Amino acid sequence: MSDTEWSNLSTEDRRFPPPPELVAEANVTAETYARAAEDPDAFWAEQARRISWGTEPTESLDWSNPPFAKWFADGTLNAAYNCLDRHVEAGLGDRVAFHFEGEPGDSRALTYAELTREVCRAANALTALGVRAGDRVAIYLPMVPEAVVAMLACARIGAPHVVVFGGFSADALSTRILDCGVEVVITADGGYRRGSASALKPAVDAALEKCPDVRSVLVVQRTGQETAMTEGRDIWWHDALAAESDQHTPEMFPAEHPLYVMYTSGSTGKPKGILHTTGGYLVGTSYTQWATFDLKADRDVFWTAADIGWVTGHSYLVYGPLSNATTSVMYEGTPDTPHQGRWWEIVEKYRVSILYCAPTAIRTFMKWGADIPARHDLSSLRVLGSVGEPINPEAYVWYRENIGGGRTPVVDTWWQTETGMHMITPMPALSVGKPGAAMTPFPGVSIDVVDDEANPVANGHAGLLVITKPWPSMLRTLWGDDQRYVDTYWSRFEGLYFAGDGAKRDADGDIWLLGRVDDVMNVSGHRMSTTEIESSLVSHPKVAEAAVVGATDETTGQAIVAFVILREDAEAGDDIVAELRAHVAKDIGPIARPRSIMVVPELPKTRSGKIMRRLLRDIAENRALGDVTTLTDSSVMDLIKDKLPSAPTED
Repeated sequence: MSDTEWSNLSTEDRRFPPPPELVAEANVTAETYARAAEDPDAFWAEQARRISWGTEPTESLDWSNPPFAKWFADGTLNAAYNCLDRHVEAGLGDRVAFHFEGEPGDSRALTYAELTREVCRAANALTALGVRAGDRVAIYLPMVPEAVVAMLACARIGAPHVVVFGGFSADALSTRILDCGVEVVITADGGYRRGSASALKPAVDAALEKCPDVRSVLVVQRTGQETAMTEGRDIWWHDALAAESDQHTPEMFPAEHPLYVMYTSGSTGKPKGILHTTGGYLVGTSYTQWATFDLKADRDVFWTAADIGWVTGHSYLVYGPLSNATTSVMYEGTPDTPHQGRWWEIVEKYRVSILYCAPTAIRTFMKWGADIPARHDLSSLRVLGSVGEPINPEAYVWYRENIGGGRTPVVDTWWQTETGMHMITPMPALSVGKPGAAMTPFPGVSIDVVDDEANPVANGHAGLLVITKPWPSMLRTLWGDDQRYVDTYWSRFEGLYFAGDGAKRDADGDIWLLGRVDDVMNVSGHRMSTTEIESSLVSHPKVAEAAVVGATDETTGQAIVAFVILREDAEAGDDIVAELRAHVAKDIGPIARPRSIMVVPELPKTRSGKIMRRLLRDIAENRALGDVTTLTDSSVMDLIKDKLPSAPTED
């Protein structure tokens, strides 16, 4: 990671101390860090006592077979019991678990008691369909409470859930169903998106043409649109639940029992099935939600503005908040439907006190103007969070000033689908905030920045971000592929987890993230594989070859830029770019649609045939070209530059 990449951050000198009222009631203090550093295993054993166990564990970490960790392995527990029943038993049944706000304006509140009853009915319904502990269940739903109910019902009976983002295509869904051996799918007729009903069930029907082992499909009725139902396979969710009791006794499972599999893009075309188990994951998400956001569950209203199909929704909309008896907001729609003040309307309506969202959203709000949030009473906010990608300093300050009223700390959290929980973050009642910096490893987490030889870099220098010790909510493996797990995360450095990100330590030793160092792009906080998108482009009959890079984008963080070579017999036509963009969106999902596509005569390749994406990234970002000496033909770059349009080709 070069000093040039660091220069725009190294001059950032604004500082924001924590407000006195947070300091007075701080959940995390300097003593917390000292205790965690002194004995991490004992520290995590202490945090494990925050949740309820069927059998109390007697050990924390088992690292006898690295890199395959076990945490609290001799303990037993049930994740759904920890998120629901124990709060009802403690007299909190009437506390609101979720304020649901639908995009059309419909709303409902679910208390912990009501949510428990619904989860029990759903657990009984799944059991009636023959789902047993260890069976995988796919969930392909919009942002509705039934998604939470479905996840917790699976957890209750020990059936690992596989949540697939509702924006993914039928092919993406079928790939995940087949890889994970799913036999039951939970979906909906549709959901609301930008003012209209968007169908989901047809994508499931198309996906299942390739998935003959799926025997049952539960369908939530959300939009009421006409929906084809396959006799003997498809069942309406409300009918299935109505037939069942609202009582269910949860079984206690070993701490290492699989909780869920979540698929994320990899540096090869095949998505990776990240496996999270129950005990360590729940301890990690529960404690980090309480600590990072300085949670006061008896009075906070917490809003993680992330889709349930991503890990942020799993960890900080479902398992973390519910395990802490938090009252959360769940919103179905987009920030600009029906107007650009929709989020701030919701914050005002529910008196949200903690907001957690992506820099992409913040930059979009900046573009719309500060006058929009200024129309709403946002005085209830006391902590702001950022997730998904490094937040640039100007967005951080705008967020703090215009959403937080100049008084709220901003916690810039770094973590991954693989880590399951926050790994680097400032603490709102302890840290002096630095715009753009993730700052400090979480208590009990061991992070370093190293050079190519795994030597720690000095303050003021950049390198590669690594995790040096196991942590409770770490992924256990990749579903069905232990070797790929080892190769992907543990092969770069002996005994170190390589996160795939570059980072720098500043003069104080605080950490600043510098983005991905591989060919996985971060688009609006979503990791997208260049290989997967290239494969989609080449599957089009007019395309012979393709290369995809991520280019800096002020709104989405990174944008997808594609370079394609057409087949000789293909007629480009005026609409070829629109045709190819639509093809990728249909093939993978709208999130993968390239911002721009450039038709070129050749691609820059090394003598071994490797495409030099670094040079294409230089062109996409309008930079001076780097070293071209390794190219087979350096004149290729001149040919591409001659083809460069004056502006990106986009909608």
